[in-house]
Amino acid sequence: MIEPKGRGGRPRSEQARDAVLHAVDDLLLEVGYAALTMKGIAERAGVGRQTVYRWWSTKAEILFEACVTDAEEELTIAPADTPTAEITNYLDALVAFLTRSPAGAAYRALLAAAQHDTAVHQLITSRDVLGASARTVLTRITPGVTGLDHATARLIGPTFFWIMTGRDPAQLDTRALAHDFLRDCAV
Repeated sequence: MIEPKGRGGRPRSEQARDAVLHAVDDLLLEVGYAALTMKGIAERAGVGRQTVYRWWSTKAEILFEACVTDAEEELTIAPADTPTAEITNYLDALVAFLTRSPAGAAYRALLAAAQHDTAVHQLITSRDVLGASARTVLTRITPGVTGLDHATARLIGPTFFWIMTGRDPAQLDTRALAHDFLRDCAV
């Protein structure tokens, strides 16, 4: 869990926290990032605006916390029998995250906002949501792998580019991508 900046006051209620994190996902899908407001999040969560502001400074902070928490769960895959199967399973999870998950929608919205908002950029770069999950898979199939950051970028890049450029995810052959990755990166 990402810990928001300390603000003093009463400790936060996990029930209120969960309500805010679910509300931000729901509202993002309904109204989009630009129309998302702290007031709207508080109202949807059934908490006071001061409660929200006590824990988070911006809508981006709330969205990022919700995104990271969900991404850690959604991008965690079980070990597979072969490296190809494991990479394929990871890429399938990545496609699902980026195309069907509210957390993936949040991540994409934050990436877009980060292009012109330095505070959101700093938030996004504070924690590598996709890279962490990919590194876990890569170190599991090849303990002691060197050049992990480069390998991680090569693993995520093609799928990420495909999805972010609006191409049909059903046309993405994750098994072929896994095979090519393992051949080209010699992991």
